[in-house]
Amino acid sequence: MSDDEDSAPLVKKSRVFYGSLEERERERLAKESGGSDAIKAGIEAGNINISSGETLEVEERVSERQQEALAEFERRRRARQITVSTDDAEVKAGLRALGEPITLFGEGPADRRERLRSILSIVGPDALKKSQKDEQKAKRSQDECQQTWYHEGSASLKEARLWLARYSLPRAMRRLEAARQQRDVAEATRTVRQQELHKNLRNLNNFCSQIGDDRPISFCHFSPDSKMLATASWSGLCKLWSVPDCNLIRTLRGHSTNVGAVVFHPKAGISLDQSDVNLASCAADGSVKLWSLDSDEPVADIEGHVQRVSRLAWHPSGRFLGTSCYDSSWRLWDLEAQEEILHQEGHSRGVHDLHFHPDGSLAATGGLDSFGRVWDLRTGRCVVFLEGHLKEIYSVCFSPNGSVPPIAKQEVPVHSPRPPQPAVRRALPT
Repeated sequence: MSDDEDSAPLVKKSRVFYGSLEERERERLAKESGGSDAIKAGIEAGNINISSGETLEVEERVSERQQEALAEFERRRRARQITVSTDDAEVKAGLRALGEPITLFGEGPADRRERLRSILSIVGPDALKKSQKDEQKAKRSQDECQQTWYHEGSASLKEARLWLARYSLPRAMRRLEAARQQRDVAEATRTVRQQELHKNLRNLNNFCSQIGDDRPISFCHFSPDSKMLATASWSGLCKLWSVPDCNLIRTLRGHSTNVGAVVFHPKAGISLDQSDVNLASCAADGSVKLWSLDSDEPVADIEGHVQRVSRLAWHPSGRFLGTSCYDSSWRLWDLEAQEEILHQEGHSRGVHDLHFHPDGSLAATGGLDSFGRVWDLRTGRCVVFLEGHLKEIYSVCFSPNGSVPPIAKQEVPVHSPRPPQPAVRRALPT
């Protein structure tokens, strides 16, 4: 065995490099440059696809179940912070203000309180305060609407009211005196008179019939002397007929739309000349016309209505003409002064009918708001409020003797609770 073989094996010593490794890194990259050429060739051939630096942001999404759970936790947290009254009446009032049922089947006060708390946690605690403020505001405005307020009237209105007082008071005295005399009549005598009247009424029958127009007849009125009958039609024509043979006397042409009413002057055929104003008519276009008995053309027009005029009526004195309009008002016209002296509001909907008391002191109106009102023409006050109808009132009239309250007519007269009424504007004389 040689000396070399007898020597111990050599141990590989670790090399320690001092300084920068930049040079060696450059050598390594130079050796690998041949592989990069192959990669470039693969990219150009389309076998290798490498992105150009574009990135796709991945949005962190939470499942819908987790979102619902988080929302429920948040709602419960808000509910714990909401203070709810322990008074059950206040809890019910709060539920009613929010439009929720005040109680559910099998629900106790504690459950009702928790339900209100749960609702407030969803809509917010300010929703109840807002609804209470709106309710108070609506109540305040409703109270304001029910108040009666006045405005200064004209000098002509003052003169008319004084004239109406001087005209109606003597007539009222005579009517009351006649009522006292009637009261002093023996009961047996009054009974006999009523029986005779009922007997005559049972013997009434149809005397004659006449076709009045091609379209429906909307109104008819007898003359004060009972010798003529005036009819109004939807064709726009008004006709005068003789009584009792029903022969056509005259056709009044002037309206271009549906005629609502035609009425005789209280003194027509008695003390008025045929050339004077003997009739008045109104139509759906707001026109009001005055007629004489010797012409088929209107004598004059009354202007000022912007909506339908459904009815009109003469005051018993013949000086004033009342019209009911669908603008929720009725008007009083002084034909001697040739002006409108009163524009009276008070109904919440259109006024359909109007009638004067035989004394000339009162006026009754009936409207589409299902209520009637009785007005004192001497003071301008609404002295009687008539309620009980559920549907519209289409006719209202006083008894001819002036003692029976006015009768309002509609389709179905039933009783109903009284709704809030609008403000009543009254014109007071200066």
